[in-house]
Amino acid sequence: MADPPARPDGLVATLTTLTGFARTLRAAGVAADHERTQNMLRAAAHLDVTDRSAVYWAGRLTMCAGPGDLPRYDRCFAAYFGGERPRPGRATPPMVTVVRHTLAPDATGDGDAAGHEALAATASAVEVLRHRDVARLSAAELAEIHRMLALLRARREPRRSRRFAPSHRGRLDPRRTMREALRRGGEVSRLRRRSRRVRPRRVVLLVDVSGSMAPYADTLLRLAHALVRCEPRATEVFSVGTRLTRITAELRHRDPGTAMREVSAAVPDWSGGTRLGDELKRFLDRGSGARGAIVVIASDGWERGDPSLLGRQMARLSRLAYRVVWVNPHKGREGYQPLTGGMRAALPHVGAFVAGHSLAAFEELAERLSHA
Repeated sequence: MADPPARPDGLVATLTTLTGFARTLRAAGVAADHERTQNMLRAAAHLDVTDRSAVYWAGRLTMCAGPGDLPRYDRCFAAYFGGERPRPGRATPPMVTVVRHTLAPDATGDGDAAGHEALAATASAVEVLRHRDVARLSAAELAEIHRMLALLRARREPRRSRRFAPSHRGRLDPRRTMREALRRGGEVSRLRRRSRRVRPRRVVLLVDVSGSMAPYADTLLRLAHALVRCEPRATEVFSVGTRLTRITAELRHRDPGTAMREVSAAVPDWSGGTRLGDELKRFLDRGSGARGAIVVIASDGWERGDPSLLGRQMARLSRLAYRVVWVNPHKGREGYQPLTGGMRAALPHVGAFVAGHSLAAFEELAERLSHA
């Protein structure tokens, strides 16, 4: 007899199949981000998952962002669920190795009902898991959160650069206009224009790796890895504790496990004390790029040093940065009050004070980074 469809192993297997399909789509160039993956899960929960055609259309309607995604989606679906190898084409990205999965979670005659119930239970379990405190999760649940963080796509707030680029609209570009006129014998046939380039705003992330932040530091660093992966040229990451350590280069590895191992080897003060005031002063003194950037400080505010020093450095930071966001894992707990000396000194100079205890809180933070 088949196992009950609500068994945790079956739920994780079904979720792994669908998220694996999403990763295959992204590797092929389809915009299958975290939100689209969740939409596919919700759509599939109302379908018969043993019906290949129904799952095909559920994925196509939720995963594809435009007509250009349709051929890639068809090739990936055939390879992932049908065992076929995608045919190379002129505009096809590099092929990815895929493993065939079955759509039916049950080999018995009750596959229709079991598949529907299992997928519905999977989507519900994922939604519950998104809001749970990562410090209270089991090892398997925490690994699932880390896998979902790897799907996170964090867009950045655009900013206008000082540099100009050719444009159909905007101010007159006299140099290009005159150069073209000289090529045509001195006749001005068309006025050339230019406008400022638009680039993503830089984000600087300071992650507290002290002992009091131990239950959250690893997950926060995986969030930092997702931010670096999305915008490697516009993201800087530092660990803070008793020392300030730049870990941006280590987080540029595409594989999260490799990146975490590199970070673990690079950070010398894991689970030590916290001297936020001293480290923030060192960060600002070295000219680490806070000017005009969104600075995110992830810490619980347990300051071993002088809180007044932290307050002065936060005031200095607020004058330099475009925006200061403080992420405190304890803020997500009911009844929390920022009573520690470090938090009381820092909060008057913080533009946004947000929670950082769950996947949903991390997604909200990523959303903040994409809006003015």
